[in-house]
Amino acid sequence: MSGAYFCFLMTALGVTAGAHRLWSHRSYKAKLPLRIFLAAANSMAFQNDIYEWSRDHRVHHKYSETDADPHNARRGFFFSHIGWLFVRKHRDVIEKGRKLDFTDLLDDPVVRFQRKYYKSSVVLMCFVIPTIVPWYLWGESLWNAYFLASILRYTISLNVTWLVNSAAHMYGNRPYDKNINPRQNTLVTLGAIGEGFHNYHHTFPFDYSASELGLKFNPTTWFIDFMFWLGLVTDRKQAPKEMIQARKERTGDGSA
Repeated sequence: MSGAYFCFLMTALGVTAGAHRLWSHRSYKAKLPLRIFLAAANSMAFQNDIYEWSRDHRVHHKYSETDADPHNARRGFFFSHIGWLFVRKHRDVIEKGRKLDFTDLLDDPVVRFQRKYYKSSVVLMCFVIPTIVPWYLWGESLWNAYFLASILRYTISLNVTWLVNSAAHMYGNRPYDKNINPRQNTLVTLGAIGEGFHNYHHTFPFDYSASELGLKFNPTTWFIDFMFWLGLVTDRKQAPKEMIQARKERTGDGSA
């Protein structure tokens, strides 16, 4: 079971610290060894390659809650959670997405390599390694290892990520901007290791912490800070306290 949880954390970091905060928002810079680790973890997540994930996420922020948003929450919980993956993208997603610049993503050789070998890396990282390692190293049965560390872990990680698109756009308070849909959602924060401070994130998308620093639970931020201490992270972007307070007073709902 501990192996399954470790795989879950690695999977989550591949999305939260990797595809989301590093590649989608460029909220900090990571040196090559860390980028390689995050790309491998992202393949373990099996949620589309870094380029495609980041492309869709930038479109989501640019056109949030419109027909050009790939998982527009105004179309309902089911659509924003999983339904958007079962249908063709709205034509506005494609047309307006073409107007955005994604060349910086393919300028990164790690992103290009992962995209080129994505299917092979997913088979290895998402299914083979989580199954083989517990079986070989501590004698877990192949079935238990496959079910817990691979299939169950993958299913949970998918739904936790999707809750950021669905629940965190519908349920919670809006202390930073009451005029947008994204909310602060504690349960999503717990499951998505720090990604549920969503009203803050959509108000200050450049902030590497995706939340105000000092809030109690944000493992992704702790990970990035630890990598900074190791010298693998530089240039962490933050919203100044004065900017945050001014925005709360101007557009917040008064809940915090």
